[in-house]
Amino acid sequence: MGSPVTFPQILNGKTKSLETLETHWVHQHTVQQDEELKSKESPCYMLTVRIIRLRNLPREDYFSETDCYVTLWLPTASCEKVRTKTVPNCKDPVWNEIFYFRIQSQVKNVLELTVWDEDVIRDDDYRVILFDIAKVPLGESIFMKFELNPEKHEELEVEFTLESICGPPEKITTNGTIVCRALRCLEVQADRRKRKKRIHSKQQDVQCTLKGSFEKTQNISLGCASSLHFTDSSLFHYAKFKQAELDVLLPRKRSLPTFCACMSCGANVHRIRNLTLPLNLFPIDQDVIKEDKEFNLFFRAKECTSGLDVRLGFDLCTEEQEFLQKRKRVAAATFKRVLQFKEDLQDDEVPVVAIMTTGGGIRALTALYAHLLTIQRLDILDCVSYFTGLSGTTWTMSHLYDDPNWSHNDLEEPLIDVQRHVKKNKFLASFAPERLKYYVKELCQRQKEGHNISFTDLWGLIIEAMLRDGENWNKLTDQQQALTHGQNPLPIYLCLNVKEKLSNVGFREWLEFTPYEVGFQKYGAYIRAEHFGSEFFMGHLMRKIPESRICFLEGIWSSVFSVNLMDAWFVCVSSEDFWQMWTRDRIIDIDDSLRYPPSNKLRTRMQYPLDSLANVFQDVIMWRPAVSVVPNFLRGCPMHDEYLQSEFSMWKDCDLDSFPNHLTGAEDFLYLVDNAFAFDSSYPPLLRPERKVDLIIHLNYSSGSQIKPLKKASEYFSEQGIPFPQIIPSEDDLKECYLVGDQEGPETPIVLLFPLVNDTFREYKAPGVKRSPEEMKDGEVDLISTFGPYNINALRYSEEDFDKLVKMSQYNIQNNKDMIIKALCLAVERKKQHKNN
Repeated sequence: MGSPVTFPQILNGKTKSLETLETHWVHQHTVQQDEELKSKESPCYMLTVRIIRLRNLPREDYFSETDCYVTLWLPTASCEKVRTKTVPNCKDPVWNEIFYFRIQSQVKNVLELTVWDEDVIRDDDYRVILFDIAKVPLGESIFMKFELNPEKHEELEVEFTLESICGPPEKITTNGTIVCRALRCLEVQADRRKRKKRIHSKQQDVQCTLKGSFEKTQNISLGCASSLHFTDSSLFHYAKFKQAELDVLLPRKRSLPTFCACMSCGANVHRIRNLTLPLNLFPIDQDVIKEDKEFNLFFRAKECTSGLDVRLGFDLCTEEQEFLQKRKRVAAATFKRVLQFKEDLQDDEVPVVAIMTTGGGIRALTALYAHLLTIQRLDILDCVSYFTGLSGTTWTMSHLYDDPNWSHNDLEEPLIDVQRHVKKNKFLASFAPERLKYYVKELCQRQKEGHNISFTDLWGLIIEAMLRDGENWNKLTDQQQALTHGQNPLPIYLCLNVKEKLSNVGFREWLEFTPYEVGFQKYGAYIRAEHFGSEFFMGHLMRKIPESRICFLEGIWSSVFSVNLMDAWFVCVSSEDFWQMWTRDRIIDIDDSLRYPPSNKLRTRMQYPLDSLANVFQDVIMWRPAVSVVPNFLRGCPMHDEYLQSEFSMWKDCDLDSFPNHLTGAEDFLYLVDNAFAFDSSYPPLLRPERKVDLIIHLNYSSGSQIKPLKKASEYFSEQGIPFPQIIPSEDDLKECYLVGDQEGPETPIVLLFPLVNDTFREYKAPGVKRSPEEMKDGEVDLISTFGPYNINALRYSEEDFDKLVKMSQYNIQNNKDMIIKALCLAVERKKQHKNN
């Protein structure tokens, strides 16, 4: 190791200009990170932006012209916004200022230029221009005129130059959608020098801030002035090749004259000094010392060479692939037995069958138990490889998987058990004094562990009280035991990731949970299930937090309180007009003066920010009473330059998908809500091409229309270009079972829909067995009435209502056994045809 480097005293002042510092980035040679996963070397470029002038700026003030300045924000290069000087009282301001940005060539770099009017109270943002740097050819300069108002010839003139940088390329890891960049760590330590004369013993802190790092701000204690004291090391993790500076606040005591009679005032007044250190100046694995009269600061930059903790890839994880191989053997034997085949099915002849459920509270919980029991008795359950759920059906699923062999044990017993819980008084069970004390204890413990506490955590504990006899200490990863030998279907739980102040129409992303992984199929990014809730940065696990109990996950999956007024409006009227008019910024495309291939380049856009009144209105209608706030495991991961041409495009369905600066990687937290408010079915995980699902048994428990969830899914997947049945049955004369997709293309999965409907059950108590006049009352099951016994808000059923719902659900499956067998045969035939072709 070389000798320590000492910073010169000139750094006590403000940092050098960006232009001066840029030469260090150009000529710096550093040791590259050695990723364990597949990685590639990618060069960085130097982007030069010259803000020239703005013509014909309209007057924003009553008594003078606009006091204009421009800010530049390129978050993929630096977390800080830079700005031009303010040109006062001028309609044609001229700046001719130059700014430099070091950019990664394989990251989608979108520069945001904002025109501001400087005011005494609050500066007003006038226009925001979003420009894709991919439009700037390497080694060339281009001149752009951004038309802010074509009618008034209002134009912003900007020049862009993109150049190569001398030095080694950056080693990145990417799946073509998101990018994990090279990570570096800065270690900071301080010591107090021993002084001959003791002045004061009050403890002081040095405050270090590194914007864009995982830690952001940390305080380093200097200890007492009378003794030598070495502090513990403080670490900052940051992107190795991003422009970053460490801001240090150094307190210093100085005796000043006092005019106060109080002896405690004025004698020791703190004067804060700023120290700004560009991180590119730090050598690797070498101590850097900043000397001061009272203390020394020690800095050491280190490479982070550990592998990623986020799995990047659209393939299934190894554990799921191994499970499917085991499950195929179980399913092959069952297919042969049920369909009475003479020969065994080969692995590539075994269809992948899934059970897909919708939400519906206690109604879904109860009916799903009855459906599964009947499917089990028909000896069909072992044909199923996947089992997806959301909202109320996740209560059934999580309870079933407490038993590692549940699908091979008689489901009559758990059905009897759930009947006991459905019948009990939920208020007494959930809000008894001892339960309230338990809630407080558990929430305090959860907070001590490092979790962010929200109302959904309390809701999860209430669910536990309503549906369990006591504390359930099982976790999601414990369900792996139920998959060890392929003995049960693989469960997949689903919820939505949303934005704080957006409707789910404007932004929504499916987040799936399995006992193995939690992740976004949209980004092809997954973490281990036990790491959900822990803190990540740039693909690395930074802070491990104990895995949540399953009840807290149930609170997330079935958070009926997470709807905002905008979501409720959309659910009621199914119209986006209100959203388009009132709740989002106005954005228009700007025609570029240069024409470029549109393959991997975003159109230049201009955004008209909302005014103050609209902002207040948006805050009100977008407020969510309860939302689960969980650390974002994609934090710090930018989008790939060609992410719109990757598998991401399959799930691109909201406004922000074309605004990479505002996608999930830019957020510190995920905001998770019940999936039912946007898409009342759990289809998305099953439509991942990697899972190759052939037959989906759709068990519907939603309120209102029993065809609507299938219809909405059909419309959604059609827009996404994902194969799915397009011929949907009508609402008229609703039946117990529908077979759809069998007459469409071979790539279209077959769907067997079971609406929750009371059809022939009114007259038949069993298939082919009519009711006597005395038994006709048993066939009266009111599933339609808003205030009926099975409405979505009902948490307690009478014994009679419970029995009716169970018997009707069992009957609907039994009465359509032939339709199920037909669907299974079709799935096998398709598999064989595909094999032969």
